[in-house]
Amino acid sequence: MQRRTFLAAAAVLAAPGMAAAQQWAPTRPMRLVVPFAPGGAADTVGRLLAEPLGIALGQPVTIENRPGGGTTIGAVNVARSAPDGLTLLYATPNVQILNPHLMRNLSYDPQADFTPVIAILRAPKLLVVRPDFPANDVAGLIALGKSKPDGLTFASAGVASSGHLAAEMFGQMAGLEMLHVPFRGTAPATQEIVAGRIDFMMDNIATLLPLVRDGQLKALGVSTAEPAVAAPELPPIGRTLPGFHDASFNYILAPARTPPEIIARLNSALNEILDSPPLVSRFANLGIEKLGGTPEALAAMVREEHDRWGPVIERGGIRIQ
Repeated sequence: MQRRTFLAAAAVLAAPGMAAAQQWAPTRPMRLVVPFAPGGAADTVGRLLAEPLGIALGQPVTIENRPGGGTTIGAVNVARSAPDGLTLLYATPNVQILNPHLMRNLSYDPQADFTPVIAILRAPKLLVVRPDFPANDVAGLIALGKSKPDGLTFASAGVASSGHLAAEMFGQMAGLEMLHVPFRGTAPATQEIVAGRIDFMMDNIATLLPLVRDGQLKALGVSTAEPAVAAPELPPIGRTLPGFHDASFNYILAPARTPPEIIARLNSALNEILDSPPLVSRFANLGIEKLGGTPEALAAMVREEHDRWGPVIERGGIRIQ
């Protein structure tokens, strides 16, 4: 009898919090801050989320692009916003994982200034070369790199871009000498690979896979630990280079001190959106994989990635101003 009484009392005590998580709804329009210019991958996915999130919560969600500073401008804007659930940040690894290693003086605290909401997606990368490149797989590329007196050259969309960091980790783990050739964007970097002036590059599958399918590039492997859904025929790089894995993941953050019931409601709504057939289909068309899950799982993922990338960036001497 005492046990039943205790359980009943616990249920009563828990009920207000559970009800609040379901009852919270924004009273004014919301904004989702994207720390990049319009038209990019983050902006595209942010807009895919904004409309259904607004419908779920009963208020419109506006995309607000705040590019610059390696995502710091957008991050600071959200960090300084009221913790009322009305302002969210569409975050990439720069915000909490990479910038603390890449920048000496951040204008925000990457952990204390934010509350995790939900992981959105992961985007595998492809390792590509020109079609007539002498290596046909990852092992061949590594062997070629070790045989060349000056090592390999690799292109990227810019210093500290995700492709730069992935290739840097690849080179470190494979024990290769490499020369990084940065460009202002993926398109010009890709052109140099196709022209045969640079050996290889790594970048998001959504950008490179169409060029592979058209025969303009040759893919040697995919960056994720498991085959990518969009290209299951491509072997993971980690099969040749044990322990290698990389996938840029995007997620949603709220300002620090956002009440738990608001975080719970946002997380629930976004999980439902990520599971909806239209979004699953659209993600598949973009070559990206949806994540979802709890705020706690997101926080653990961020910590793990932060610790994993620190040594790579330090060893590579990579910094941005």
